[in-house]
Amino acid sequence: MPYSLTMIGREPRRYLPAVLAVALSDLLITVQVGLLLGALAVLSLPIDHCAAEVWVASPEVLSIELGYPIPESLRGRLASLAAVVDTEPYLYGFSYWRKPRGGSEVCCVIGSRLEAGALGVVSDLTPQMRTLLTEPGAVVVDESERDRLGVPGVGGIAEVAGQRVRVVGLVQGLKSLGPPYVFCSLRTASLLQPLFRDYPQHTMYLLARCRNPEDAPAVARRLGRRSDLSAFTREEFSARTQLYWATRTEAGIGMGFTAFLSLLVGLVITSQTLYAATVASLREYAVLRALGIPRWRMAGLVMAQSFWVGLGGIGLALPLIFAMAAGGDSAGARVLLPPWLLAAGTGVTLAMALLSGLAALRSLRLVEPITLLR
Repeated sequence: MPYSLTMIGREPRRYLPAVLAVALSDLLITVQVGLLLGALAVLSLPIDHCAAEVWVASPEVLSIELGYPIPESLRGRLASLAAVVDTEPYLYGFSYWRKPRGGSEVCCVIGSRLEAGALGVVSDLTPQMRTLLTEPGAVVVDESERDRLGVPGVGGIAEVAGQRVRVVGLVQGLKSLGPPYVFCSLRTASLLQPLFRDYPQHTMYLLARCRNPEDAPAVARRLGRRSDLSAFTREEFSARTQLYWATRTEAGIGMGFTAFLSLLVGLVITSQTLYAATVASLREYAVLRALGIPRWRMAGLVMAQSFWVGLGGIGLALPLIFAMAAGGDSAGARVLLPPWLLAAGTGVTLAMALLSGLAALRSLRLVEPITLLR
């Protein structure tokens, strides 16, 4: 067993605060970033849960909710491309949902084609729900939004933009971070979104499917050269939406700052704990110095201790991370833990522990054989 690990095993209480600090730092960083990824994934749900391979929008669109109406006549130009085999309009906009018992709520109305093979309809809608949505005024909402919208469930009646709507189905897993999603047909969406009353023959987006999915990037690049519109593949538009919310909004910046603060606090506590542990072991280091052990070897010993402390903290943090992620999911807060995040969290935390070890090396300046005579 390495001597550095033996020293930790002999006096675990001396190093326990450092292990706990590393574990807490790893836990906070990973869970915070996981929460941010979960929130960003929710924001791009309408993009990720549909079959469209190319999204055509107004110029310089940064996020799905920031689009502006474009002429539906552009659909002919899109369909004329040899690589494109199917196109359709897609309505996305905000309106006011008036609850049956009073009060109102801002909602996000999403209208798409509903037949088999439709590009914009979310895959979570069952064939029965799609059939029911062909009725004028029929809508589908997420089950978790019932209280927020003031409806008991299927059959609930409300009013949106002065139009009567009826809930014909409930889905799960499409809860929004902002205004609740309201899914409906193109015809119903045009009635529920006041914006399109002022812009007839317009749509918010045009969607396309390519003959070969590999052609989607080339089609998006070709359309993106036009000055009157922008175009993205599904993956590009999803990433663009998530990047906007992560870097341009207070929520994304706040979560990133919290993760950085967790790293900073863990770094300070770990470095101070390792420094105190090294100072408490000065007599042992003085013995090593008297035996002719060079300072660089003792520095390596301190760095090895910081490595074991970091490894112990990471091992303690991992089961807690999965437990908190499961608890967050059950409470309605989606926490994503992709393998790259776990690896990055481990790497950053271990680097922090080693950096703390470097900061603790300043205590070795006090190591002299004469210390043994005091």
